[in-house]
Amino acid sequence: MTSKLTNVLVTGGAGYVGHVLTPRLLSLGYKVTVVDKLWYGARMPNDPNLRIIDGDIRDTAMLAGLLKGQDAVLHLACISNDASFELDEKLSETVNFDCFEPMVIAAKKAGVKRFVYCSSSSVYGVSNSPDVTEEHPLLPLTLYNKFKGMCEPLLWKHKSDDFVCTVIRPATLCGYSPRTRLDLSVNILTNHAVNKGKITVFGGDQMRPNLHIEDMVDAYVMMLEAPAEKIQGEVFNIAFQNHSIADIAKIVKKVVEQEMPELGDIEIVTTPSNDNRSYHVNSDKVRRVLGFAPKRNLEDAVRDLARAFRNHLMPNSFDDDWYYNVRTMKKIGAK
Repeated sequence: MTSKLTNVLVTGGAGYVGHVLTPRLLSLGYKVTVVDKLWYGARMPNDPNLRIIDGDIRDTAMLAGLLKGQDAVLHLACISNDASFELDEKLSETVNFDCFEPMVIAAKKAGVKRFVYCSSSSVYGVSNSPDVTEEHPLLPLTLYNKFKGMCEPLLWKHKSDDFVCTVIRPATLCGYSPRTRLDLSVNILTNHAVNKGKITVFGGDQMRPNLHIEDMVDAYVMMLEAPAEKIQGEVFNIAFQNHSIADIAKIVKKVVEQEMPELGDIEIVTTPSNDNRSYHVNSDKVRRVLGFAPKRNLEDAVRDLARAFRNHLMPNSFDDDWYYNVRTMKKIGAK
């Protein structure tokens, strides 16, 4: 650990990414406080440097107390996709937008030195541009994208010499986590390939940027360790492979057939779709400014998932609501 930012508060640190990020931070010597509603439980290391708070980020007074003594905030917590938003717009608005600026103000007041906000590359909406860079206009198609984008300028209002603020816009994530989501494109297709022996593709021409979950975690660690002057007030796309959904299906088929030859030939079935979200994200800036390049690819993500299925780490992958954000939120009556 080269950074002097020892104490890190991670909002949403017990989610899909948090379950990979939190153990990584601990292994690097950080002292980690996770604030999470724990809707999906916590399968974390039993580590003296870890404190998990079952808390709501909308409770600014509670957060203000936890922020004292923290050096950095990694803000991951959100209602995390379009379908979840449609479930309860008010819940999503209060979690993803209303409480954001109060949290930033509380962090600055508490003496936090660095605030990293996880936005989303979906803020670009639909774009025909061959390369969507950070300067591309934000054209959100949904409330989820809209609120993600609206938080960014609120963060810039509060940046100062002693409060370094940066925004990342990650691609759609894929790969295995102790809390794997099976409602994300690569993970969905892999689940179908392994457990149904058939992949159904809706549409297929839509371009989607993808990123291995371990590379996402690498990027968070880098944001803690990067020199302040390189990230202050900057936005970074964090994506890797831009593929059409049809091409992702072919990659999934190839890797799963390699990993699990006993399944035989996996069929790909294509059906029409009204989901027209399509964008080709360019991540040259993060490579140029910070030297960051992903180390893993889609094949690695599919391979990790296939092995996790083979090792019975993800049982009942279609029936258990736990793998699916919307289904879990409905089941527990999230408010």
